[in-house]
This record gives sequence, C-alpha cells and structure tokens, in this order.
Amino acid sequence: MPTILPRLRRTGLVLAVAVVACASVVRAEDPPQPRAEMTAPAGQKGGRGSAAQSGPQSSSPAETHRLPPDSTTKQTLELPGRTLSFAATAGSIRVFDGKGEPLADIAYTSYQLDGADRATRPVTFLFNGGPGASSAWLQFGAAGPWRLPFDGDALSPSASPEVKPNAETWLDFTDLVFIDPVSTGYSRFIASGEDARRSFYSVDGDVNAIALVIRRWLEKHDRLTSPKYVAGESYGGIRGPKVVRQLQLQHGIGVRGLILVSPLLDFREFAGTSLLQYVATLPSYVAVAREAKGPVKRADLADVEAYARGEFLADLVKGEADKEATNRLADKVAELTGIDQAVSRRLAGRFDVGEFRREFDRKNGMVTGRYDGSVRGFDPYPDSSSSRFGDPSGDALQAPLTSAAVDVLTRKLNWRPDGSYEVLNGSVEGHWDFGRGINPPQSVSELRQILATDAKLNVLVAHGLFDLATPYFGTKRVLDQLPAFVTQRVKFVVYPGGHMFYSQGGSRQALRSEVERLIRE
Repeated sequence: MPTILPRLRRTGLVLAVAVVACASVVRAEDPPQPRAEMTAPAGQKGGRGSAAQSGPQSSSPAETHRLPPDSTTKQTLELPGRTLSFAATAGSIRVFDGKGEPLADIAYTSYQLDGADRATRPVTFLFNGGPGASSAWLQFGAAGPWRLPFDGDALSPSASPEVKPNAETWLDFTDLVFIDPVSTGYSRFIASGEDARRSFYSVDGDVNAIALVIRRWLEKHDRLTSPKYVAGESYGGIRGPKVVRQLQLQHGIGVRGLILVSPLLDFREFAGTSLLQYVATLPSYVAVAREAKGPVKRADLADVEAYARGEFLADLVKGEADKEATNRLADKVAELTGIDQAVSRRLAGRFDVGEFRREFDRKNGMVTGRYDGSVRGFDPYPDSSSSRFGDPSGDALQAPLTSAAVDVLTRKLNWRPDGSYEVLNGSVEGHWDFGRGINPPQSVSELRQILATDAKLNVLVAHGLFDLATPYFGTKRVLDQLPAFVTQRVKFVVYPGGHMFYSQGGSRQALRSEVERLIRE
C-alpha cells in the first residue's frame, strides 16, 4: 500500500511507513487480553451501540471504545484447479502500558487453512505502511483470499467495490494475518491524551506495538512453533526489519523470512540536498517514458542504470558551478525522458518527483501518478504556476478499497465494529515522530543485524518499475552495500507496475511464485 512519505525531502516522497523510543510504554509482559466475549453479544457492534442494548455497563473508557468480540467464520473458496477451505477471523488484540492500563485495540484479519498441522504450517504477518495505511492494500490487492481489481478501467472512485476470488492468494502455502496499526482500519486508541498518541505515532513505538501483537496472536492461536514470516509494504520497509529484530531480541521469536514490497529502507538519500535522490529516481523516470511507447522490463533499463551510477552521478557531484557538466547532464536527462530541453536546463537536470510528474506530459495538461508513473490523469489546474494536483494512480483507489474492506469484514466475516474504517489515515503521518536526531529513519542497520544473527533467514525485496514513491533503484543501491555474506539470502526483483505493482496480473503472479519459493525452501 501505498506509502505517504513524510516531509523529509523536497521531492515530496513522503511515504507509507517511523523516532521516539517508547519500549517502556508497550511491553511484552503486559496483562493478558481480557476476554472480548464478556463485553458485547456476538454479531452486534461494539461500543455505545451494543452497550445500550445489553443492559447496565461499565462507564470505563476501555469498555466504551472497545472493538466487538472476535468473529470466526468457515469459508470455502473455489479457485482454478483447487478449492480452499479455511477459518477466517476478524478481531483485535488489546495493548497495555507498563502499568497494566489499556492503550489500544489493534485489529487483525487472519486466514488459517483447514486440516493443516499447526506445528509445521507457515504463518505470515502482513502490514502496509504510510504511516497511516491499513493492511487492505496487501490483503485485497495481492495476498488475501479475495481480491479487488484496481488497474485499468477499475482505477476509479466509482468503480464497483465487489471483491473476487483471488487465484494468486498466498493461502495455499501459508496462513495469513493482516495487521492494522492503531488509527488504521478499525484499530483504535482506548486511552486518551497526547501521551497515548505519542506512544504509537513514532518509529520505535510503532515497531514495539506490532511486534507485541504478533507475539500475542501466536500465543492466542497456539502457533508459537509454526514457521513465521513477516511481509511489509512501503513504509513497511522501515517497519519490517525492525519488527523482526524486535521479535528476535525482546519476544524470543525467530522469523524464517522477510518479504518487502515496494519498500523504503533509508530516508537519508531522499532528505534535504542529497544528490542520491536524483540517482534513485532517474531509472524510474526513464521507465515511465519508455513505457509510453511500449512494454518495458528492467533489463531494458540497463543503459540508464549504468549511466545513473556512473557519468550522471559524476556530473551531479561536480555541481552547477561546472556549467559544462550541468548542461551535459540536463541534456541527457531531457533526451532520456522526452522532457523539453529548456525545462531540463532550467532545473539543471535535477527533477524532483513532483516536477517530473507535472512536466512529463504537461503539453497535454496531464500529470503522472506518484504510486504509478505510467498512469496519467488531468491536471486540475493546468495553467497554474504552482503544482496543485493529487495522485491519479492512488487517489482513485481509496473509495472502492474502503468499501470492499468494510463489506468483507461485516458481510463475509460477520465482524461489525462501530466507527469508520480508515484505509489511509493522513492525520497519522501528520502527527508521526520521525525522530529529532541528525539521522533520518532507516532500517538497513536492523536488516544487517537480523541477517547476521540468523543464517537461515532469507529476504525477498520486490519493486515496481514505474513507482515514483519508492523508486526501485534507490533500494538497489542500498542492498548493494550489504556485506558479501548475505548476498545469497537477499533476492531483489523488479516487475512492471507501480507501487502496487501487484495490481497487474503478470506481476502479481510472479510475486506469488517468489513468495512461495521463499516459504517452501
């Protein structure tokens, strides 16, 4: 899912992903979760609605705002060549502070295949990024048993929110648990006040909470001995390695594999005046330009990648004080992208994402998508001197995806919380604490640590060619710096498509095959 990168760089590459340490707030030794069945009758909404119908209540805020009891239903999915029978559970896990006071209810949706041996059956925990994104993007776009088409003609706010059986579901080879961090999906705060918000809206607090929820789910469902995997998208690239490290060190839980979809691993190259941001984005810009003329694969960009890490970077380093180098660079970028040479020279060949999105097809009054640069939409203010446009590849998805998620949870899974479902909560990113130090957030340190600690841990990193939110070449540069001992255990793949490249059938099938290979090996 999408990422909404914070305002850490002028390109606006704010993402789907967090740094105030709050290990003392969310703890592994917090009290056991109260039995939800004691607070609301099955099948009714939680909160004030069910309270009014069930007699005298506690006036405790924890009970007033709690989510309804977990709901488990039996499901059968007819797919090409096979039938899957499974238990689907929509529910929540309560998180407490160090004093035993409830902080939040974290919602999850799990799918467990019938007839499997729990001791040996793999289980994968999935989350998106933002910060502020629910797990609906991965659940209904890639891995879950039902899928919402959101490519081509389906890319519209008024598109039908009806989900279809997902032939590429991962449920054949792993059970699935989709986690919605607090303030996304139906997850919500129980405690009030600024301290409670700060305890979750930060890099470390977010990681602490997710790791704790994973451990609690494993305990609750008797799955501590199962092979475990973690998958994160977008800002999930920050979350993922940190969550695995937290599970290793604080919860005594080992993870067999880490799957990162369109991740951002290091904010530093996209911050401030870093020249590496232009190196990271150039291959994706050219992919967008070439795709406009025909299908493109990563192999078709070998010349651009070589130029980006070679002559392009060398000319960037020389700076605008070197007029010859600057003009050479600007003219080459214009040639590669098709953007007017005069515009490229004016910007010294240094296009941030917002500038590229507007200038690429400005002559036709169109802007490109941020999540997917191959998608074009009308510029609502084509004559404005400032850029005032949304994301045609992302904004159109929020309405149908929200409706689909609510419909599945309430109608198929019989779980009916009160309140609104937040598929992408912008206020979370707005209040997120990314840290006050001189070093922006990064998870490369934890990635190195988890690979060094566990020689059996494997990592799959997947990107889309046309993703301008988390460009693939930025991740490739980061992975190329890893020590040699991890080379065989980190696989990097790039598919046609954008941030949610799995919206394309071929890319979704290829991703599924890679994930299955990782889990079965």
